[in-house]
Amino acid sequence: MEFLVEWGWVLWLALILVFVIIEVFTLDFTFLMLAGGSLGGLVAGFLSAPLWAQIVIAGVLAILLIFLVRPSLLRAFRKGGDETPSNIDAVLGLTGRVVKQFVDHAGQVKLANGETWTARLADDIPSGDLAEGTRVVVQRIDGATAVVVPAPQPADPTPAVETKD
Repeated sequence: MEFLVEWGWVLWLALILVFVIIEVFTLDFTFLMLAGGSLGGLVAGFLSAPLWAQIVIAGVLAILLIFLVRPSLLRAFRKGGDETPSNIDAVLGLTGRVVKQFVDHAGQVKLANGETWTARLADDIPSGDLAEGTRVVVQRIDGATAVVVPAPQPADPTPAVETKD
């Protein structure tokens, strides 16, 4: 036990080092808060606090840091992040046109972003055939296949005008 009292500061430094190294890989601020608690235990050791007090101080400080400091650090860290959808999220809801006729619910579509996808009709669509040029909307992505539904036809904003010749 006397070994821990005399060389406890080495153990606190080792804990701090391990927590900081883990934090570098996780970037979640949890292990940084644990390192801060361990720093409190180290300072308590330098002030000649008994080992049990060092452990209590380190634990209480780590918990306080996790619940009081970490949330604001996470908010600041994530503030101003790019909210542009990417990957699958960027494709969902895109419109496109059929470039290879759908036969038995399968075909190819060219989406508004310029990508051409192998596509199939959603299961709830009764007709399995779509002609080339038909507008579709991506409902979901299933592997490397876009699951599409026919796009609703836009209403004609201009009424038909009859001309007398």
